[in-house]
Amino acid sequence: MITILQGTADLANIMTFVLLGAAVAFIWAPLLSRILYRLNVVKGAKIELQTLGSHVYKATTPVMGGLLVILTVAIIAYILDWNRSFTWVPVGVMLLSAGLGAIDDLMNIYGTERRSRKLAHQLVLIRVHKDLRMRIWYALTLPWAAFKRMSVWFGSRTSRGVFVHEKLLLQFIAGVLTAWWIYSKLGPAWHFVYFPFDYSWNAGILIVPIIVLIVMFTANAVNIADGMDGLAGGSLIITFSALTLLSWINGFGEVAILNATTVGALIAYTYFNIKPARFMMGDVGSLGLGALLAVNTMAIGETASLPFLGFIFYLEAITVIIQVLSRYILGRKVFKMAPLHHHFELKGWSEEKTVMRFWVLHFLFVVFGFWLALH
Repeated sequence: MITILQGTADLANIMTFVLLGAAVAFIWAPLLSRILYRLNVVKGAKIELQTLGSHVYKATTPVMGGLLVILTVAIIAYILDWNRSFTWVPVGVMLLSAGLGAIDDLMNIYGTERRSRKLAHQLVLIRVHKDLRMRIWYALTLPWAAFKRMSVWFGSRTSRGVFVHEKLLLQFIAGVLTAWWIYSKLGPAWHFVYFPFDYSWNAGILIVPIIVLIVMFTANAVNIADGMDGLAGGSLIITFSALTLLSWINGFGEVAILNATTVGALIAYTYFNIKPARFMMGDVGSLGLGALLAVNTMAIGETASLPFLGFIFYLEAITVIIQVLSRYILGRKVFKMAPLHHHFELKGWSEEKTVMRFWVLHFLFVVFGFWLALH
């Protein structure tokens, strides 16, 4: 297990940042709420859930409430100017991912309809286009076109936001930035993946694609889980609380403070997101915080614990993958609706019951992951 004694922080000092993050977020939350309502930053309820009375009010509830957490954490980090080697890249990756989410949120609300060329259309152009150079171009770009069409399977039904393949490309950049920082700047100790009970694997250069995939998958997993009032916010409080303690135990004081600040801001956000929500997180919050979760976990050498620390997010993402593959390969659905929280909702569970049970389940797995990380 990686440990760094330099820059360690007193636990009481770390807890102070929980209070600071919460206080700052609570102070400016009413201002953010007024701005979001005045600009009418709403997406509307999902078509499949509009028949449920519990989702009627969501059609008029603003998104982009995740700005409360993202900006609070970024501003506090900037003002206090912590050790750059352990805070600036995580905050930078968070802001990059949050920026992507903000663009997607705004395009879904204010953007115009967008269309992507179907694969069959490109195959026709390869055969019949008058310009030989264009036929060659279409042939060379056919794999990319196939990837774009396959990525549509995992996207929402709206055609106004950022396309899935565009999201993945920008998330790939965020993952590469993280991989460069960990592999080149933090030292050889971070080339290992540390497992419980003193087992480690020297991944070498393979740690780079592993990091990229983890950042991309975790950001999207948190984004997928953000579908019910309080679900993502409450689960992230549990996860970042455990990550704060692990960071402190492992000797990463600056990372512990960053996580503690995130916990405080999340407490304020979740207060306003409890049903009926004042605002919802939106892609700006879920993508940014998902990326921050991945980066901070890997930065303290707890990559192997991440599936448990982010359990409910990964579970939700896996159900989407299973649903999509089953629909397009087997021609049938495994769940009534994916992600998993909507499956239970359509089975008759109330939103409050689903959220609280998911919180409890997530808490148990986070505790288990914390226990493993200590061994």
